[in-house]
Amino acid sequence: MRKVSSKQLKKMMKQMGVKEIPALQVTIKCADKEIIITNPQVVEMKVAGQRVYQISGTTEEKTTETEKKQVEIPEADVMLVAQQAGVTPEEARKALMETEGDLARAILLLKK
Repeated sequence: MRKVSSKQLKKMMKQMGVKEIPALQVTIKCADKEIIITNPQVVEMKVAGQRVYQISGTTEEKTTETEKKQVEIPEADVMLVAQQAGVTPEEARKALMETEGDLARAILLLKK
């Protein structure tokens, strides 16, 4: 097998659409956690018209707290939304919970 110099290797990688990206940190955000990669080596490749990234380095995982705020919905608000949108109080309460108590957004949501 023939030896390849670093200059030749870089040239071949460039021809194949592979390039190294200098990075300090890479963060991948998931629904329930974050994966943090420090001192990463990031390589970008172009394959079939799409960019593919290969990342290696020291990983750390952090859980994220995605607790939804509990909103107190006054009965008067439920009745107002139900009357304005022409729906049952149960549907109005559900829409108010989805919109975190925003009356206007709840009515618009129900009228769609």
